[in-house]
Amino acid sequence: MEYVKMRAIAEELEAYAQGLEGTWRVEIGPSGPVLAMVRSSKRREGTVRRIREQLAEQLADTHPGYICANGPEIEDPSIGRMRRPNAVVIPEAVLDEEGFAVDATQVLAVIEIASPCDPSDGYGGEALADYPAMGIAHYLIVDPRTGTIEVHSDPRRTGYARKDPYIFGDAVPFGPWTVDTSAFRRYGKAGNDVSEESP
Repeated sequence: MEYVKMRAIAEELEAYAQGLEGTWRVEIGPSGPVLAMVRSSKRREGTVRRIREQLAEQLADTHPGYICANGPEIEDPSIGRMRRPNAVVIPEAVLDEEGFAVDATQVLAVIEIASPCDPSDGYGGEALADYPAMGIAHYLIVDPRTGTIEVHSDPRRTGYARKDPYIFGDAVPFGPWTVDTSAFRRYGKAGNDVSEESP
């Protein structure tokens, strides 16, 4: 199915989802558009916020005019993919443009935090195939279930050539930036954020 048709279907699904209870997201994967319910948690959102704030400080020096934004859709029509990560590093100016999705060529990095409900988020073969195929240089996956982090870099059409593992508490090199994970918190048992479990 050509990308223009898939994008039209994705927009129809997004319009349909506005009438549903809960929060939904639409992505375009290898099989076409997919509508999925999103259930986040306080700790997941807290981790995204910490990363965004740290990168915002560093981007002012490394990439003036860029920001770390809560996941707008990113797309690459040439490979027929659209994804919505938790956060992206993009030029601030693109958020003033018309349309819904950011062109993948504008994206320096993507960040995904594994969900307490579906810890495979970000680890699936689709994400690890789509982001490098889009040419996105840096991909950070944080898993509060296990207290682990993966940094993927050196994108190729077939995947990232480099993967570096870390644990909560590490100062994590992420492209030209560093993410201090000492304040990151793991999910409680069975993904329950009520627990006060420390890293």
